[in-house]
Amino acid sequence: MKAFDDGTSRSLQTFIWLMLFFVAAPTNVAFTNERPPVVVSEEARRIHQDAIVIDGHNDLPWELRSKGSLSFDKLDIAVRQESMHTDIPRLREGGLGAQFWSVYVPASTAYDGTALSATLEQIEMVRAMIERYPDTFERALTSDDIVRAHASGKIASLIGVEGGHCIENSLNVLRQLYKLGARYMTLTHSDTLDWADSATDEPRHGGLTAFGEDVIREMNRLGMMVDLSHVSPDTMKHALRITEAPIIFSHSSARAVADHPRNVPDDVLKKVAENDGVVMVNFFSGFVVPAAADNYAQSFALRREQEKLLDDKDKIDAIVRRWRRANPMPRGTIHDLIDHIEHIATIAGIDHVGIGSDYDGVSILPEQLEDVSSYPLITQALLDRGYSGADIKKVLGQNLLRAMKQTEQVAQRLQGN
Repeated sequence: MKAFDDGTSRSLQTFIWLMLFFVAAPTNVAFTNERPPVVVSEEARRIHQDAIVIDGHNDLPWELRSKGSLSFDKLDIAVRQESMHTDIPRLREGGLGAQFWSVYVPASTAYDGTALSATLEQIEMVRAMIERYPDTFERALTSDDIVRAHASGKIASLIGVEGGHCIENSLNVLRQLYKLGARYMTLTHSDTLDWADSATDEPRHGGLTAFGEDVIREMNRLGMMVDLSHVSPDTMKHALRITEAPIIFSHSSARAVADHPRNVPDDVLKKVAENDGVVMVNFFSGFVVPAAADNYAQSFALRREQEKLLDDKDKIDAIVRRWRRANPMPRGTIHDLIDHIEHIATIAGIDHVGIGSDYDGVSILPEQLEDVSSYPLITQALLDRGYSGADIKKVLGQNLLRAMKQTEQVAQRLQGN
């Protein structure tokens, strides 16, 4: 990400055009009489307590790292940490049963050769967290582990790798990450890879390359879920053609509701149903609130434009911050999230939707979804819209549990077991 070049007239014109035409969005979407705040009832509490609540994506390991805390002695999540979305007291309030902890590292690490080493450090942080808080967390590697840990009152803790850049174009590295506990891998993050196109970068392959297809096949053989969040629609469709196991979107929403390239188009949702996969809805306002999605796409386009012009990340960050101050993103409310769950349930079916919050990986969240204590509000909001307790439990976790079990069965078959 580079610095503004006053000597490049065409670039200057582009920048001025962006600043003139990016219109400020309203700062908030207030609750209305038709969509009032959600109030949790005793019925919702009973349904929630009886469910296994599984969140597909939480970035706590990177958030801890970004705060300079590689030790839980320095930042103890056994007590409330109001500067973050996640801590143990609020996890308990939210009734979480299982969490896929993201071992995210930035796409930029692919360019300086540190992607794998940084990922291994993130995996070590998850291991250290489980060991530090054994009364709360239990390592899980299988769908049966999730059920067992939940039954014992623990939060089943799994690892999701965010971004195939970390395998450094090596199937052997992929195998090693599986041995270390990774149970899904998001094929790309923000940048297109040598073998897969990203949703937020220039496409180069029309989906996957031959090596990308090999990655899918090896993930099927290992029993590692294929995560299509962050990838382009062509990559989504290509992966769905290759995989023999259900895919997941660990933290993505519906594009027909909020038109952001990170979201899943309707034609792909129909293919997800055919595949028996699951779309786990992201909570970030920029992906679920229609006006916020437009706002976020504009700020992202501004950043990409500046990366072509400038060589200084700090200057680019400053330009984007100024734009965001002038154009604040609307937060929206919990109802915006439920709109996505309903849309996916309508197009793909109730068996193909889940939740993937992206807590501690996003900056702005809808009202009533501020942190990990908020999950019971989702149960109530679905109840308010007429969903049965059985269907709500599917959304909260049963759908993901089924997809993971099927992935394990495919791996057993491919391994000849």
